[in-house]
Amino acid sequence: MDNSAHIPAAVLKKFLLGFPGNRLSHELIEMLGSGLAGVTIFRRNFKNPDELLRLSYEIRDAAEGAVLIGIDQEGGTKFALPEPFTQWPSAAELGELDDAGAVEAVARGIARELLAVGCNLVFAPMLDLHLHRGSPVTTDRSFGSDPERVGELGAAFTRGLAAEGILGCAKHFPGHGDAAADPHLDLPIFEGTLERLRGMELLPFAEVIKAGVPTVMTAHILLPWIDPVRPATLSRRVVENLLRQELNFKRVVFADDLGMGAIAKQFPAGAAAVECFRAGCDIAMLCHDWSLVTPALVATVRAYEKGEFRAAAWKASAARIEKLFGGRGKAPARRTGLDVIGCAEHRGLARELRARIIRKRERPGIAAEKPA
Repeated sequence: MDNSAHIPAAVLKKFLLGFPGNRLSHELIEMLGSGLAGVTIFRRNFKNPDELLRLSYEIRDAAEGAVLIGIDQEGGTKFALPEPFTQWPSAAELGELDDAGAVEAVARGIARELLAVGCNLVFAPMLDLHLHRGSPVTTDRSFGSDPERVGELGAAFTRGLAAEGILGCAKHFPGHGDAAADPHLDLPIFEGTLERLRGMELLPFAEVIKAGVPTVMTAHILLPWIDPVRPATLSRRVVENLLRQELNFKRVVFADDLGMGAIAKQFPAGAAAVECFRAGCDIAMLCHDWSLVTPALVATVRAYEKGEFRAAAWKASAARIEKLFGGRGKAPARRTGLDVIGCAEHRGLARELRARIIRKRERPGIAAEKPA
């Protein structure tokens, strides 16, 4: 008998899952019908926009109520959707341009195309500072190394998404900073002090929180000066003390994929799930290894039934999740047609921005040109 068959809705609402193939399994359909927070979609799950739209409606049909359908679409090449979706400049290129209005316009275009295929959550903007040359996390994906500029551009991206009715997610808190390891493979270590974080890495998150970002995703990184034992995702000192109390973030916190090497090499899936909730995360993600799902769910149920989670904290987390779901029901708040994907307006904007970036590289030191 499947151990996940009778997981209570109170626990299912704490998970966002990835899945293999381009169809929903019977098990995933049951979970969605029983209250699963939602799913995250990857390129492996669809071949074209029509398939992605069909899949999003299959997810909505399976869900009893509101459901999150998340996807990575940062622009650039590494975490972006392929043609026919508009091929937007990367965050690094937009950081070179240093034009908040342009960033907001790109975010609005991204949102319109995602709404067309039924997604309501995008895992962006990325606010990690590009401080370590050759970083596997921040190269091409970061707005830059200046925390004030990254914060300004991240806030603009957040506003653009919100203007079109899609949820954004600021990541990866508290920032990968100067770390060199790839958390998909190993645990990065950041040797900076709390004072250093406050003066650098935390500043973009503070700015985007002021802009109303609805969700934040944690970083799988060890910060020995703050918590020498637990990575940020599993650390109450990071999630509860820094993010919730110091930065006053009152909305939903996602734990990045617990199957990544940075976590999975040290913590079994069940222990990682329980510890991320104890730390203050609201929703745990398991994206690439379905075999980890049942152990994580079962361990969370056991901890929940034994009263290992603080009742007040669990209740507050449930309220945050329900608030996030407000208006996110069976269909997107604003459906756009598939013809918006790669439309002339979006492609024209992408071409214009790339031309401006090239002109700025040729004339370094000049102020960013504004679009006509």
